[in-house]
Amino acid sequence: MSVSNSAPAGRTALVTGGSRGIGAAIALRLAQEGVDVAITYVADEAAALEVVRKIEATGRRGLALRADSADPAQAVGVVERAVDGLGGRLDVLVNNVGIGLLGPLESFPVADVGRLLAVNVQGVFLTTQAAATKLVRGGRIVTVGSCMTQRVPGPGGTLYATSKSALIGLTKALARELGERGITANIVHPGPTDTDMNPADGPYAPSQSAMTALGRYGSADEVASMVAFLAGDDAAYVTGAEFAVDGGHAA
Repeated sequence: MSVSNSAPAGRTALVTGGSRGIGAAIALRLAQEGVDVAITYVADEAAALEVVRKIEATGRRGLALRADSADPAQAVGVVERAVDGLGGRLDVLVNNVGIGLLGPLESFPVADVGRLLAVNVQGVFLTTQAAATKLVRGGRIVTVGSCMTQRVPGPGGTLYATSKSALIGLTKALARELGERGITANIVHPGPTDTDMNPADGPYAPSQSAMTALGRYGSADEVASMVAFLAGDDAAYVTGAEFAVDGGHAA
């Protein structure tokens, strides 16, 4: 389902997994920067449409697209749907979609391994592959990684860290492959961040906050600020790089 308004044409972005948390904050920040934004969601249509409403309140166009990144056809097809819905162009891709599974190494059944890698790695790769054919010269690719690619503070994170670490290689390779077109590719690693999935007042918050140099959770808006910078004109000479927005989690 999509919702759009009649805002004038401008820069456009696709933010995967944009119906809540960090993804929603990124979508809204880009809209505030004057970008028309399409977001993807899997199940919560009401949340996605609320993000679209907030995007439209900034005067930009918003689009909500149901897509399961674990399904190759949907991971690829959503790019064409976003481009069509946003007026035929794509300036920015933000790979935010991802799922997390934590637990002892030996506890993961094959189905869980396959599902996580399908969303966090295969889906990101396929969406990026499709977007690369649509991005304008000078376009931007920003991928959301994890602080657990920089420092795994305890057991239980092997599968998740593996999936997010793959995105570092993807980012560096994309920078080389797309640089001739002026397209940049960078990755942002959030630390403990206050979202509905990992609230700052939740049972795990004290231990996670203690792992950071600043002693606190970050906000989704703080992550979104870095993504918006990398998606903008001021970051035209920044590519193939990693940026930690983690309160010193890796320090």
